[in-house]
Amino acid sequence: MLILIMIEDMLADLGCESVTAAATVGQAVALIEAEIFDVAMLDMNLNGNNSYLVADALAARDVPFVFCTGYGGHDIRDGHRERPVLKKPFMEKDLTEMLRCLLAP
Repeated sequence: MLILIMIEDMLADLGCESVTAAATVGQAVALIEAEIFDVAMLDMNLNGNNSYLVADALAARDVPFVFCTGYGGHDIRDGHRERPVLKKPFMEKDLTEMLRCLLAP
């Protein structure tokens, strides 16, 4: 929870107007179906479950996203291997650069 608060603070400092968080795969997929997102950060582990269903839902809606993980990111399955990975812990400058790349035209 503290990491989420830290990330939300970083995003607010970067000027993000709205940040939405989900703790489970089900919550995340429901949010994706109900809202429009410019970009997403996706932890590879949501409450003990892998987040591939969430990645699939984001990809189906053409939402650019980055996987966040404290692991190596080597276990990303086919279909998402080209997605960027932001390794935790990361600095605000790393997040800034990643968002810049994801949101570039």
